[in-house]
Amino acid sequence: MSTPRSLRLPPQVRPTVINTSRGSFAALTAESAIGVNERQPALLVPGYTGSKEDFLPVLESLAIAGRTVTAIDMRGQYQSAAAASSVGYRHDQLASDLVAVAATITADDAGQVHLLGHSFGGLIARQAVLAEPAAFGSLTLLGSGPGTIGGGRAQALRDVLAFLQPAEGDVGALRGRIIQIWDNQLGPQAQAEGTPQHIIDFLRDRALRSCPVGLAEMARQLLDFPDRTSELAAIGPLPILVSYGENDDAWPPDAQDLMAKQLGAERICIPGAGHSPAVEAPETTASMLTTFWNHAEPPW
Repeated sequence: MSTPRSLRLPPQVRPTVINTSRGSFAALTAESAIGVNERQPALLVPGYTGSKEDFLPVLESLAIAGRTVTAIDMRGQYQSAAAASSVGYRHDQLASDLVAVAATITADDAGQVHLLGHSFGGLIARQAVLAEPAAFGSLTLLGSGPGTIGGGRAQALRDVLAFLQPAEGDVGALRGRIIQIWDNQLGPQAQAEGTPQHIIDFLRDRALRSCPVGLAEMARQLLDFPDRTSELAAIGPLPILVSYGENDDAWPPDAQDLMAKQLGAERICIPGAGHSPAVEAPETTASMLTTFWNHAEPPW
């Protein structure tokens, strides 16, 4: 697995491929800084249009605590292979992928994995826990709400789907329309926000290499995702953390706060952050996760 030339990996982070019973998934792994994995491993799942690189600012800091931390591209995201059809992007299928990845990560010690999902990845992580609760030592929902997304982001998704709709059924045509979205809207927006050129180059490459069918199907799910908070609350004594930036514009902070109360979960609002705390407040986010994961593990 190659690293994008526009990005530099921290010394402890290496690109790899996780081979599972459900296929292979591109990943970035940070090994324990002390050479011994004294803690349970963690699996980080990105959101819609995201990738494993979204967690680069926190991977090394998380590994310092004595655990292996792995961030993946879900099926069809960036460097992971696309699904055979749109069915492969259903939330139950993506959740089964996470269960398979977790089983591979813990194959040597038959332990459990701390599972974190950001945004859309949080919805899929929740599905994975509901499908196989015994596989996970904890669940963190980072900037991820109880179900269907709303507000301005929902309208943006509807606009994207309306633009893509005439190209449905033709992967090449879909990809061409995604290029138009990037070149005419997302790219200029990133430049106007002062994003460094090497990051813009990476973001464009990621958008164009992600499966266009997957992008469309995930957008549809975000606009019609069931609220399974009550089912998650009923599965038993699983440590759960709900965390979000104080300026999150995907799911309102008060909606995530209510979800945390319904789950009996720990709730942490990250000051100064928006929808992507791992990027916007990496040290705060890494410290928060290490503390939560350590407390979630059985006493030594």
